[in-house]
Amino acid sequence: MELSARFRSAVAFAGQYPLLAGADLDVGTGEILVLRGANGAGKTSLLRALAGLLPLFAGEAMVLGLDPTVDARRLRPQVGLLGHHNGLYEELSAEQNVRFAVAAARLPKGRAGEALDRVGLTGRLASVPVAKLSAGQRRRVALAALLARRPPLWLLDEPHAGLDAENRELLDQVLKEVASFGGTVVLASHDERTWDALATRAVTMSGGAVLDGVLPTPEGSGPAMGQAVELRKALEGLEGLPDLPDLPDAPDLPDAPDLPAAPDVHDVHDVHEATGGQLHQVLPEEVTNVA
Repeated sequence: MELSARFRSAVAFAGQYPLLAGADLDVGTGEILVLRGANGAGKTSLLRALAGLLPLFAGEAMVLGLDPTVDARRLRPQVGLLGHHNGLYEELSAEQNVRFAVAAARLPKGRAGEALDRVGLTGRLASVPVAKLSAGQRRRVALAALLARRPPLWLLDEPHAGLDAENRELLDQVLKEVASFGGTVVLASHDERTWDALATRAVTMSGGAVLDGVLPTPEGSGPAMGQAVELRKALEGLEGLPDLPDLPDAPDLPDAPDLPAAPDVHDVHDVHEATGGQLHQVLPEEVTNVA
Protein backbone atom coordinates (compact mmCIF):
# COMPACT_ATOMS: atom_id res chain seq x y z
CA MET A 1 0.00 0.00 0.00
CA GLU A 2 1.23 3.45 -0.88
CA LEU A 3 1.66 5.63 2.20
CA SER A 4 0.48 9.22 2.56
CA ALA A 5 2.20 9.54 5.93
CA ARG A 6 4.78 7.64 7.94
CA PHE A 7 6.02 8.45 11.45
CA ARG A 8 8.73 6.54 13.30
CA SER A 9 9.69 7.21 16.94
CA ALA A 10 8.23 10.72 16.64
CA VAL A 11 8.81 12.93 19.69
CA ALA A 12 7.39 16.42 20.20
CA PHE A 13 7.25 18.75 23.20
CA ALA A 14 5.30 21.71 24.48
CA GLY A 15 7.92 23.30 26.70
CA GLN A 16 9.13 20.34 28.75
CA TYR A 17 5.89 18.38 28.41
CA PRO A 18 5.99 15.52 25.87
CA LEU A 19 3.10 15.65 23.42
CA LEU A 20 4.33 12.76 21.30
CA ALA A 21 6.46 10.07 22.90
CA GLY A 22 7.90 7.83 20.21
CA ALA A 23 4.83 7.68 17.96
CA ASP A 24 4.89 5.14 15.10
CA LEU A 25 2.21 5.50 12.45
CA ASP A 26 1.51 4.48 8.86
CA VAL A 27 -1.32 6.13 6.93
CA GLY A 28 -2.19 4.48 3.64
CA THR A 29 -3.35 6.57 0.70
CA GLY A 30 -7.14 6.40 0.39
CA GLU A 31 -7.65 5.37 4.02
CA ILE A 32 -10.10 6.81 6.49
CA LEU A 33 -8.07 6.37 9.64
CA VAL A 34 -9.58 7.02 13.05
CA LEU A 35 -7.41 7.94 16.04
CA ARG A 36 -8.90 6.61 19.28
CA GLY A 37 -7.84 7.38 22.81
CA ALA A 38 -8.68 9.26 25.99
CA ASN A 39 -8.31 13.02 26.37
CA GLY A 40 -4.62 13.88 26.52
CA ALA A 41 -3.57 10.75 24.66
CA GLY A 42 -1.94 12.82 21.90
CA LYS A 43 -4.55 12.69 19.12
CA THR A 44 -4.68 16.43 18.47
CA SER A 45 -0.90 16.68 18.70
CA LEU A 46 -0.49 13.96 16.11
CA LEU A 47 -2.91 15.73 13.76
CA ARG A 48 -0.96 18.96 14.16
CA ALA A 49 2.31 17.14 13.49
CA LEU A 50 0.80 15.64 10.33
CA ALA A 51 -0.18 19.16 9.24
CA GLY A 52 3.32 20.52 9.80
CA LEU A 53 2.16 22.70 12.69
CA LEU A 54 4.00 20.81 15.43
CA PRO A 55 7.73 20.32 14.76
CA LEU A 56 9.33 17.09 15.90
CA PHE A 57 12.13 17.10 18.44
CA ALA A 58 13.27 13.61 17.43
CA GLY A 59 12.25 10.75 15.16
CA GLU A 60 11.41 10.51 11.47
CA ALA A 61 8.35 11.73 9.59
CA MET A 62 7.11 11.80 6.01
CA VAL A 63 3.82 13.35 4.94
CA LEU A 64 2.91 13.42 1.24
CA GLY A 65 6.57 12.87 0.43
CA LEU A 66 7.75 15.79 2.56
CA ASP A 67 9.37 16.15 5.97
CA PRO A 68 6.72 18.11 7.93
CA THR A 69 9.35 19.73 10.15
CA VAL A 70 11.68 20.83 7.35
CA ASP A 71 9.14 21.40 4.55
CA ALA A 72 6.16 22.66 6.55
CA ARG A 73 5.49 25.61 4.24
CA ARG A 74 5.34 23.35 1.17
CA LEU A 75 3.21 20.80 3.00
CA ARG A 76 0.48 22.98 4.47
CA PRO A 77 -1.26 23.91 1.18
CA GLN A 78 -1.72 20.17 0.55
CA VAL A 79 -3.35 19.54 3.93
CA GLY A 80 -6.84 20.43 5.11
CA LEU A 81 -7.12 20.70 8.91
CA LEU A 82 -10.50 21.04 10.61
CA GLY A 83 -10.17 21.31 14.38
CA HIS A 84 -12.56 22.00 17.22
CA HIS A 85 -13.00 25.52 15.84
CA ASN A 86 -14.27 25.97 12.32
CA GLY A 87 -11.80 28.71 11.41
CA LEU A 88 -14.44 30.93 9.83
CA TYR A 89 -14.94 34.69 9.72
CA GLU A 90 -18.24 35.12 11.54
CA GLU A 91 -19.02 38.52 10.02
CA LEU A 92 -18.78 37.05 6.52
CA SER A 93 -21.46 34.93 4.92
CA ALA A 94 -21.08 31.25 4.19
CA GLU A 95 -20.44 31.97 0.53
CA GLN A 96 -17.90 34.72 1.30
CA ASN A 97 -15.98 32.41 3.63
CA VAL A 98 -15.70 29.68 1.03
CA ARG A 99 -14.82 32.11 -1.75
CA PHE A 100 -12.12 33.59 0.47
CA ALA A 101 -10.63 30.12 1.07
CA VAL A 102 -10.58 29.48 -2.68
CA ALA A 103 -8.99 32.84 -3.47
CA ALA A 104 -6.35 32.42 -0.75
CA ALA A 105 -5.37 29.09 -2.27
CA ARG A 106 -5.35 30.66 -5.77
CA LEU A 107 -7.83 28.13 -7.09
CA PRO A 108 -10.57 28.50 -9.72
CA LYS A 109 -13.50 30.58 -8.46
CA GLY A 110 -16.06 28.03 -9.57
CA ARG A 111 -14.99 25.60 -6.87
CA ALA A 112 -16.70 27.68 -4.18
CA GLY A 113 -20.16 27.27 -5.68
CA GLU A 114 -19.66 23.56 -6.30
CA ALA A 115 -18.62 22.97 -2.70
CA LEU A 116 -21.52 24.98 -1.27
CA ASP A 117 -23.97 23.00 -3.40
CA ARG A 118 -22.50 19.71 -2.17
CA VAL A 119 -23.09 20.56 1.50
CA GLY A 120 -26.54 22.06 0.92
CA LEU A 121 -25.70 25.71 1.52
CA THR A 122 -27.52 27.35 -1.38
CA GLY A 123 -29.87 30.24 -1.98
CA ARG A 124 -30.57 32.57 0.90
CA LEU A 125 -28.71 30.38 3.37
CA ALA A 126 -25.41 30.97 1.56
CA SER A 127 -25.71 34.72 2.14
CA VAL A 128 -26.40 34.55 5.89
CA PRO A 129 -23.51 35.69 8.12
CA VAL A 130 -21.81 32.74 9.79
CA ALA A 131 -22.50 34.26 13.21
CA LYS A 132 -26.23 33.64 12.67
CA LEU A 133 -25.89 30.02 11.52
CA SER A 134 -26.43 26.98 13.72
CA ALA A 135 -23.54 24.80 14.86
CA GLY A 136 -24.31 22.22 12.21
CA GLN A 137 -24.54 24.84 9.46
CA ARG A 138 -21.23 26.36 10.49
CA ARG A 139 -19.66 22.94 10.27
CA ARG A 140 -21.05 22.66 6.75
CA VAL A 141 -19.39 25.95 5.80
CA ALA A 142 -16.04 24.74 7.12
CA LEU A 143 -16.52 21.46 5.27
CA ALA A 144 -17.33 23.34 2.06
CA ALA A 145 -14.12 25.35 2.40
CA LEU A 146 -12.13 22.09 2.59
CA LEU A 147 -14.05 20.58 -0.32
CA ALA A 148 -13.31 23.61 -2.48
CA ARG A 149 -9.58 23.32 -1.81
CA ARG A 150 -9.52 19.54 -2.46
CA PRO A 151 -6.41 18.78 -0.41
CA PRO A 152 -4.99 15.26 -0.76
CA LEU A 153 -4.82 14.89 3.05
CA TRP A 154 -7.74 15.69 5.36
CA LEU A 155 -7.15 16.01 9.11
CA LEU A 156 -10.18 16.38 11.37
CA ASP A 157 -10.40 16.68 15.14
CA GLU A 158 -13.73 15.42 16.55
CA PRO A 159 -15.60 16.52 13.40
CA HIS A 160 -18.91 14.93 14.50
CA ALA A 161 -19.07 16.76 17.83
CA GLY A 162 -22.33 18.70 18.25
CA LEU A 163 -23.81 17.54 14.93
CA ASP A 164 -27.29 16.15 14.54
CA ALA A 165 -27.97 12.95 12.62
CA GLU A 166 -28.48 14.72 9.30
CA ASN A 167 -25.21 16.63 9.48
CA ARG A 168 -23.35 13.56 10.71
CA GLU A 169 -24.58 11.61 7.70
CA LEU A 170 -23.55 14.41 5.33
CA LEU A 171 -20.06 14.55 6.85
CA ASP A 172 -19.65 10.78 6.54
CA GLN A 173 -20.75 10.85 2.90
CA VAL A 174 -18.30 13.61 2.04
CA LEU A 175 -15.37 11.86 3.73
CA LYS A 176 -16.17 8.59 1.95
CA GLU A 177 -16.24 10.47 -1.35
CA VAL A 178 -12.85 12.00 -0.58
CA ALA A 179 -11.35 8.57 0.05
CA SER A 180 -12.98 7.09 -3.06
CA PHE A 181 -11.23 9.71 -5.20
CA GLY A 182 -7.83 8.88 -3.69
CA GLY A 183 -7.79 11.36 -0.83
CA THR A 184 -6.66 10.36 2.64
CA VAL A 185 -8.57 11.13 5.83
CA VAL A 186 -7.25 11.03 9.41
CA LEU A 187 -9.67 11.97 12.16
CA ALA A 188 -9.70 11.88 15.93
CA SER A 189 -12.90 10.63 17.51
CA HIS A 190 -14.31 9.30 20.77
CA ASP A 191 -17.45 8.11 19.00
CA GLU A 192 -17.60 4.36 18.45
CA ARG A 193 -20.27 4.87 15.79
CA THR A 194 -17.64 6.68 13.72
CA TRP A 195 -15.23 3.77 14.02
CA ASP A 196 -17.83 1.28 12.83
CA ALA A 197 -19.61 3.27 10.13
CA LEU A 198 -16.78 5.30 8.63
CA ALA A 199 -13.28 4.09 9.39
CA THR A 200 -11.34 1.73 7.17
CA ARG A 201 -8.89 1.39 10.08
CA ALA A 202 -8.74 2.59 13.69
CA VAL A 203 -5.66 2.91 15.90
CA THR A 204 -5.35 3.65 19.59
CA MET A 205 -3.23 6.37 21.19
CA SER A 206 -2.02 6.47 24.78
CA GLY A 207 0.57 8.70 26.44
CA GLY A 208 1.66 10.26 23.17
CA ALA A 209 2.29 6.91 21.47
CA VAL A 210 0.32 4.96 18.87
CA LEU A 211 -0.19 1.41 20.11
CA ASP A 212 -1.06 -0.22 16.79
CA GLY A 213 -0.25 2.32 14.12
CA VAL A 214 2.21 0.44 11.90
CA LEU A 215 0.74 -1.40 8.94
CA PRO A 216 1.82 -5.02 8.48
CA THR A 217 4.58 -5.25 5.90
CA PRO A 218 3.73 -7.58 3.02
CA GLU A 219 6.40 -9.85 1.65
CA GLY A 220 8.65 -8.03 -0.73
CA SER A 221 7.97 -4.50 0.56
CA GLY A 222 10.26 -2.34 2.60
CA PRO A 223 13.95 -1.72 1.87
CA ALA A 224 15.47 -4.63 3.77
CA MET A 225 12.92 -7.21 2.68
CA GLY A 226 12.97 -5.91 -0.88
CA GLN A 227 16.73 -6.33 -1.07
CA ALA A 228 16.44 -9.86 0.24
CA VAL A 229 13.82 -10.75 -2.35
CA GLU A 230 15.91 -9.29 -5.16
CA LEU A 231 18.92 -11.28 -3.99
CA ARG A 232 16.82 -14.44 -3.81
CA LYS A 233 15.50 -13.88 -7.33
CA ALA A 234 19.02 -13.29 -8.61
CA LEU A 235 20.24 -16.50 -7.03
CA GLU A 236 17.28 -18.45 -8.40
CA GLY A 237 18.14 -17.17 -11.87
CA LEU A 238 21.62 -18.64 -11.79
CA GLU A 239 21.41 -21.96 -13.58
CA GLY A 240 24.01 -24.49 -14.58
CA LEU A 241 26.42 -23.79 -11.76
CA PRO A 242 28.51 -26.87 -10.83
CA ASP A 243 27.95 -28.44 -7.47
CA LEU A 244 30.66 -27.75 -4.93
CA PRO A 245 32.85 -30.80 -4.18
CA ASP A 246 32.55 -32.43 -0.81
CA LEU A 247 35.32 -31.39 1.55
CA PRO A 248 37.50 -34.20 3.02
CA ASP A 249 37.10 -35.06 6.65
CA ALA A 250 39.55 -33.31 8.93
CA PRO A 251 42.37 -35.65 10.11
CA ASP A 252 42.39 -36.84 13.70
CA LEU A 253 44.77 -34.83 15.84
CA PRO A 254 47.03 -36.57 18.40
CA ASP A 255 46.14 -36.15 22.02
CA ALA A 256 48.02 -33.35 23.72
CA PRO A 257 50.71 -34.54 26.22
CA ASP A 258 49.97 -34.18 29.90
CA LEU A 259 51.54 -31.06 31.36
CA PRO A 260 53.55 -31.28 34.59
CA ALA A 261 51.83 -30.01 37.66
CA ALA A 262 52.60 -26.43 38.55
CA PRO A 263 54.89 -26.03 41.56
CA ASP A 264 53.50 -24.69 44.79
CA VAL A 265 54.24 -20.98 44.92
CA HIS A 266 53.77 -19.10 48.17
CA ASP A 267 55.90 -15.97 47.88
CA VAL A 268 58.22 -14.10 45.58
CA HIS A 269 61.23 -16.31 46.52
CA ASP A 270 59.28 -19.43 45.46
CA VAL A 271 58.34 -17.71 42.17
CA HIS A 272 61.97 -16.80 41.60
CA GLU A 273 63.03 -20.44 42.12
CA ALA A 274 60.11 -21.79 40.05
CA THR A 275 61.04 -19.61 37.08
CA GLY A 276 64.69 -20.57 37.19
CA GLY A 277 65.85 -17.12 38.12
CA GLN A 278 63.97 -15.47 35.21
CA LEU A 279 61.56 -13.48 37.38
CA HIS A 280 63.14 -10.22 36.23
CA GLN A 281 61.62 -10.81 32.78
CA VAL A 282 58.09 -10.38 34.07
CA LEU A 283 58.45 -8.25 37.22
CA PRO A 284 60.22 -4.96 37.87
CA GLU A 285 63.71 -5.22 39.35
CA GLU A 286 62.72 -3.70 42.70
CA VAL A 287 60.19 -6.54 43.14
CA THR A 288 62.64 -9.30 42.23
CA ASN A 289 65.18 -7.98 44.74
CA VAL A 290 62.86 -8.36 47.68
CA ALA A 291 64.91 -9.87 50.57
